[in-house]
Amino acid sequence: MSHRPLVLVVAPGDDIYRGYCLRQVADAYDVAAITPGPLTWESPHVVDHEIVGDFDDEAALLAAGQALAARRPIAGVVTWAEAHLTAVARLAEHLGLATTSVESVRTCRDKAASRAAFAHHGVPSAQSLAAPSLDEAARAASTIGYPVVVKPASVGGSIGVIKAETQEDLADAYAFATRGVELHGGDNTVVLVEEYLSGEEVSVECVTFQGVPTAVAVTRKELGAEPLFEETGHTLAAGDPLLATVAPIAAAAVKATGTVNGIQHVELRLTPTGPRVIEVNGRIGGDWIGWAVWQATGLSLPRIAADLAVGQEPDLALTRQQAVAIKVLYAPASGTLSQRAIAGGFAETAGWVHGPAWLFEEGDEVLLPPEGDLDSARVGLFATHADTLELAVARRTVTANHIALSVTDSAQR
Repeated sequence: MSHRPLVLVVAPGDDIYRGYCLRQVADAYDVAAITPGPLTWESPHVVDHEIVGDFDDEAALLAAGQALAARRPIAGVVTWAEAHLTAVARLAEHLGLATTSVESVRTCRDKAASRAAFAHHGVPSAQSLAAPSLDEAARAASTIGYPVVVKPASVGGSIGVIKAETQEDLADAYAFATRGVELHGGDNTVVLVEEYLSGEEVSVECVTFQGVPTAVAVTRKELGAEPLFEETGHTLAAGDPLLATVAPIAAAAVKATGTVNGIQHVELRLTPTGPRVIEVNGRIGGDWIGWAVWQATGLSLPRIAADLAVGQEPDLALTRQQAVAIKVLYAPASGTLSQRAIAGGFAETAGWVHGPAWLFEEGDEVLLPPEGDLDSARVGLFATHADTLELAVARRTVTANHIALSVTDSAQR
């Protein structure tokens, strides 16, 4: 039997987006997993396993964790799944393991609670009002002043987030945000109306140990056209000078939520009046951002998350100085995906391309917002890396030029 500590990973997710997370944890720890169905791609990395069909069933989740603990001591519990953060914090508490509190996790997940915490602690953020109805949304927008952002209070991934430029836009924006709540749920099902923050959007990747947050990297986000806020790409470079500017604000935001241990993906806008916090996500960033941190700096956020879960102080010394550019590939239109491919041999010959990873097969239906969301619109993603950010971005452009995406319009057919 292995003498390595056992870390329980709840909801490892899919191989495309989160496979690197499970692999990096398994490099250092034995891994048990709780999944919604039988193991597939996770099998080589897992030594024990339980199935829970519905992670909202708290009793079933606690029972699965207890069953695993009865077979072998569990040293820590982690998840990188936004929807299950609160339940996993409750499971860790149930098992008597090191964790941040359920209340702090809820504060991160509930954007209304986050805004209140930021205001209480003097963290620069945005004015925000709850809007349980369209009439109340109209009153909130009038109070704040147009343009406003309408969003679900507790849904991640920019789902349901939309800008209303004028009063005439508000009804459609509210319907779009409400649909995001209906499809993806969350700890708080209220819609928020918020002050629109102009400026470049970034995220600060933080590690918090015993109540002390440390910013380890800053990711510069690339967004699609407004009124939506779809993330189309990311760039990250070790030693980015912007980190010194945004790190103190990100750390203050994490502290305001009451978080004691864990990884945080803190989103900010660089407004004309200075950096202002959009939200604190109590998990590793999506879209391969955790992988980009590892490729650029040598820091494995999944491994660090496991270290924190078992109560071990993580080593945050950077071992690399590289840059990464990520491209999220969206369908060019709604319809049937008729082609998605990269030129044969290009990625292998280049040696600096990660992916592409495909989320849809040819023949699948794709649906762009506002009728669809990122789950129905994204076709895949890839990343490029280099010693400098300029070269990584140039390589991303070259790679994109070797990728073909086409859609047959279903209506025309």
